[in-house]
Amino acid sequence: MLGAGNQTSLHSEYAMLLILLFYSFSVFVNGYNAQLTSHSNHRPHHHFLFTKAKSKVLPNPADYFSSQLLSTPLPTNSFFQNFVLKNGDTPEYIQPYLIRSANSSVSLSYPSQNITSALIEQIFRPDLTISAFKNPNPTQHHIISSYSDLSVTLDLTSSNLRFFLVRGSPYLTFAVSRNTSISISTVHPIRKLSCDSSLTKYTIRLRNRQTWILYASSPIHLTHNVSSIISNGFSGVIRIALLANSDRQCEKILDQYSSAYPVSGSATLRPFGLSYKWDVKGKGKLLMLAHPLHRRLLSTADSSVTILDDFKYRSMDGELVGVVGNSWELETDSIPVSWHSVKGLNKKSNPEIIRALGKDVKTLNASNISTTSSYFYGKLIARAARLALIAEEVSYPKITPVVVQYLKDTIEPWLNGTFGANGFFYDRKWGGLVTKQGLNDTTGDFGFGIYNDHHFHLGYFVYGISVLTKFDPAWGKQYKKQAYALVEDYTNLGLKQNRHYTRVRCFDFWKLHSWAAGLNEFPFGRNQESTSEAINAYYSAALMGFAYGDSDLVSIGSTLTAFETLSAQTWWHVKGDNRIYAPSFVKKNKVVGILWSRKRDSILWFAPAERKDIRLGIQVLPLLPITEVVFSDVDYVKELVKWALTSVPKNRTEEGWKGFVYALEAIYRKKQALKKVRDLSNHDDGNSLSNLLWWIHSRK
Repeated sequence: MLGAGNQTSLHSEYAMLLILLFYSFSVFVNGYNAQLTSHSNHRPHHHFLFTKAKSKVLPNPADYFSSQLLSTPLPTNSFFQNFVLKNGDTPEYIQPYLIRSANSSVSLSYPSQNITSALIEQIFRPDLTISAFKNPNPTQHHIISSYSDLSVTLDLTSSNLRFFLVRGSPYLTFAVSRNTSISISTVHPIRKLSCDSSLTKYTIRLRNRQTWILYASSPIHLTHNVSSIISNGFSGVIRIALLANSDRQCEKILDQYSSAYPVSGSATLRPFGLSYKWDVKGKGKLLMLAHPLHRRLLSTADSSVTILDDFKYRSMDGELVGVVGNSWELETDSIPVSWHSVKGLNKKSNPEIIRALGKDVKTLNASNISTTSSYFYGKLIARAARLALIAEEVSYPKITPVVVQYLKDTIEPWLNGTFGANGFFYDRKWGGLVTKQGLNDTTGDFGFGIYNDHHFHLGYFVYGISVLTKFDPAWGKQYKKQAYALVEDYTNLGLKQNRHYTRVRCFDFWKLHSWAAGLNEFPFGRNQESTSEAINAYYSAALMGFAYGDSDLVSIGSTLTAFETLSAQTWWHVKGDNRIYAPSFVKKNKVVGILWSRKRDSILWFAPAERKDIRLGIQVLPLLPITEVVFSDVDYVKELVKWALTSVPKNRTEEGWKGFVYALEAIYRKKQALKKVRDLSNHDDGNSLSNLLWWIHSRK
């Protein structure tokens, strides 16, 4: 009954040809004749490592990862991160269930939601808790024996239980060894336990009106009292699924696909696409659940999958719909990644932009920088790099040498390790970059030392390095290894690419967006605040590919940019006709503040919900050519700006965030926005007047 699946990489040669043609054309039209050649010709042959350092604040991965996993870099922003932090007993959302592991047991919850106009959050209640009956070591914690993009295997060694936690599975699947007696307890009184004649299917009805179905790979004898179910000795595989509704058809579907179960799942990135492949055991085809963005991107040409539109589970991320098939193909539209504005500038606007450039360039003085933060320092680097590109677009090369020198003065100390107040180091314990300020302080550099916000900070540096390499290829060649050490910290696709870093540190191949919070235990799982800074990270990686003629890096960066953009539009941008979130939340919020794995918040880490202008701004900065793609829905932009304008402060000392509101306003009301921008007295430290003017004058 239990068969083995296989695992293959699904690369499309035709798709790769298309992307190479697309990028060759994109490079040509942007006036930069990079030769896009193979990956192996352009990646550094010997990977650069920053100075190794021992952190005093990082947790010990050996507490939860099996010994065979400790020799390679480990995930630091994963969907199961809570399982390996502190006591390892904080729930994680593995759609469609919340899973909690504690005291040699695993609890399963089909969560309800607490909904207000300010937030939406899942409520964890242990609907079913699974453990070994009369476990001799009930306090022993779990071990992670394997993990992948789409799954994690969790072993309760003292219980003889192995849980295959696969994202999107309507069944919780676990293997039982050594003829072990199983206990299933619940906080809800059991109304009824019934079975079929084969003793391989049981129906569990609870007082809270939930119905769960248990499937066993061989006959199992279960007895129960008011709060628990006990089995006799059993070895084999058990699957448990919630009956999401009382429709008889739903139960038939669960019955039909109960035999084929996934033990792991992998994701293969390809140009503007993604392939999922599950390692399936048992007989028949695999039943999984797709979230709304999956459903949108599932290839209509893929005849190997069947969509079950009426088989649904609710989730924090929208309705989950049944999909039958052992592999999926996800395809997204290509996006324009370029150095300059997508539609070009009206030459009549050049004089105003040039005047602003002159003023902005006069402020560039590396010796006057007071910040030592990797985040704020990176923003200043990227801000200056924008000036060089704008100057190129308006044919004003006079300032380019000044910007290039400023970029060298600010970037080189970080790459050489001579910036005394801070710098990059390599952490061997988890496998990645940390900063000097983060070695002894979990809050230093906004937690960069415990792997928070890596794509945000490094994205700004990568942008500056890419621009500098574009204008000074000799400098780029000199610092190429250091440049790749930064970009691969968050874009590395695996050990074959760079054995020093974990796989795509921040990006989640199931949710199709990044997480920013690293090795912090959070009650609501991972989170991310600024989608636009995440987009900047991958967009900048693509630009680095252009700068170094690396077609693979162009492809990786552009494809992740496309997915991150779609996710921002799906889960962060709250349009008036939104059907994912509750009406009360939609009515009060046009953009999510902090998006958690199992929560949606209107507040920000650094501002209250009332500051709608800041909430808009943190989803826009830095203002780039790609911003036009992110905010391509003009009707939504009108809603968003109207909503944000109600909280724009009158005080001129708080004008830093206004520019982003006015930038979006320019998409549909150019003249009014231009007047407001001209009247601004100051800007966010990652923005500049010339950048705002460039943006507005590139509106058509």
